[in-house]
Amino acid sequence: MSSRPPLPYTANPLDRASERRGDAAWLAAKRQAPGTLILPMWRMQPFLLGAASASHKELGFVDSAGLAAVRAPEGQEIFLGLDGEKAVFARDVSILSDPAGGAWAEFGHFSEARAAAAALPLPEIAIMGQAKALFEWHARHGFCPNCGAPTIVHDGGYRRLCQSCETEQFPRTDPVVIMLVTRGEYCLLANNKRFAGTRNYSALAGFIEPGEAIEDAVRREVAEEVGIRIGQVRFFAAQPWPYPYSLMLGCYAEAESEEITVDGTEIVAARWVSKTDLRKILAGEKSGIELPRTQAIAFHLIRGWAEV
Repeated sequence: MSSRPPLPYTANPLDRASERRGDAAWLAAKRQAPGTLILPMWRMQPFLLGAASASHKELGFVDSAGLAAVRAPEGQEIFLGLDGEKAVFARDVSILSDPAGGAWAEFGHFSEARAAAAALPLPEIAIMGQAKALFEWHARHGFCPNCGAPTIVHDGGYRRLCQSCETEQFPRTDPVVIMLVTRGEYCLLANNKRFAGTRNYSALAGFIEPGEAIEDAVRREVAEEVGIRIGQVRFFAAQPWPYPYSLMLGCYAEAESEEITVDGTEIVAARWVSKTDLRKILAGEKSGIELPRTQAIAFHLIRGWAEV
């Protein structure tokens, strides 16, 4: 396991400089410094350099002159971190009705986040995920949960403060357990209701409830969704997942029973799949099931088990 490469959305190369974010003067100076880079985001879609048809993709970081060249509108900015001494920000340009044409097209294009993640290098996937998760959080927390008054942004995008009662809000991350249920040489894969009628099968997953440990959440979710009793739970890895702002906690769960009873609400079908058959699928052989996309931790859970 120690030689496993980083999962997509992990190993962010930026120094978040969290100890400096509360210094408004420092942030302002970094924002105006030569070489500062800004990642435009339009309706949660990152800006990528080059044509949409190009096989190679990279994030479209621009400087202040670049923003002026594309006539970027004013918008909320968040501080992502430092690349050496160079500051990196993201700007929300969602006020644009359609950025597909005009000056933007001379430099690049906006891409749906999942599609971008399939083509970007790993360090840039992590940066894009950080920006998307933060903008998603801000879009849902414009008002105070205590009194309902508007909130304003502080600390470079990492705190919102109520203008009335001064209640503070901080960017949240929702913990999710995602588990591959195993029994001997077989693992359990499920077809979620969202993909009913397709061949898409994956690991089980669910949100951790308040006051619940990771292992308890794994056992509860598996019992609810497929009626399987779980014994030992082993942690695999964690993956930030910006859809909208979750932390996927990957686990292996050893089954103590075999009979499957799908709940019919979230899961519409489930089956035991042998390690031999999984290896064939991973090698490219056609099958009655399709595995998750390679950017998802579910794929790495499955592959990590099948290849041992």
